[in-house]
Amino acid sequence: MINQRDEIRPKLAAFWKHPTDHADLWAADATLDAAWPVNHVSGRQAILDGFVSELRRALTGLYRRDLIFLAGQNNRAERGDWVSCVTHYVGTFDAPLFGLRPSHKLVFLRAGEFYRIVDGQIAEAKIIFDLPDVMHQSGCLPLPSLGTEITFPAPATQDGLRPVGDGAASLALVERMLGDLHVYDPETGTSAGQTGTDGAWADDMMWYGPAGIGSNYEWAGFSKDHRTPFLHAFPDRKGGNHYCRFGDGNYACVSGWPSMTMTFQGDYLGQPATGQPLTLRVMDFYRIENNKIAENWVTLDYGDLFKQMGRDLVSEANALMQG
Repeated sequence: MINQRDEIRPKLAAFWKHPTDHADLWAADATLDAAWPVNHVSGRQAILDGFVSELRRALTGLYRRDLIFLAGQNNRAERGDWVSCVTHYVGTFDAPLFGLRPSHKLVFLRAGEFYRIVDGQIAEAKIIFDLPDVMHQSGCLPLPSLGTEITFPAPATQDGLRPVGDGAASLALVERMLGDLHVYDPETGTSAGQTGTDGAWADDMMWYGPAGIGSNYEWAGFSKDHRTPFLHAFPDRKGGNHYCRFGDGNYACVSGWPSMTMTFQGDYLGQPATGQPLTLRVMDFYRIENNKIAENWVTLDYGDLFKQMGRDLVSEANALMQG
């Protein structure tokens, strides 16, 4: 898959600089599922008009800065050749973005992306861009922050763009971790197989999350800033409904659309519990070192999650910006 990675990555960079000249990167009947409020777009021209043009209008001088770029054969039922990446769309926020008022300052719009490739073209795309993080950068995030809000860093090993190896061992470790994580003690919130000598996570793990959760350090930080509040709010959460999983060298990635189903049973990020059923779109990217998960980049569609709760984060952010 090295040739696939090396072929698609420069094409994506060129496409975002000059979409009209490189529109054939997308199949004519390509589909795009993207974070709220885009949701679903069908067809090359609709993707250009409804998604690409929106970003390019909003972010002056837009270009991509990739942190991780992976390629592999999907091991789920859908199969196929896929590439995935963690990237930032960089530019000056000069015009409204999906209704969000511009700050006229530099922004890094981070995104997790999965692309199914057929005959050198994108046939299917899934993109979770972190619009709430742009709100944070603009000083108008209408959510509290549990962890530390930072721009996603590149892997500590600086090898995320050209992994070496087939990735089978990396994916196996991640799948073992996910299986163990599924079951937890309701009293303590702990799961077997996560930490310690035989655990999946490194003692000095780094977890990079979306705006509202933020990033954290070591299992204790992850539990305090994300796992414990999330399980309090959604104790019956069930994940793992993934359309794509693959490994590439010392990396692995998984994604579900949605991945998680749950009911809202405890207050979360200032929102009172309602008991309603909810779903969550998820993308995870893992770096493995010494057979342990050392870093985890996570994009979650919190715009969509809070829309299901009856909140429009864009409208709330605009009100904060005006006030």
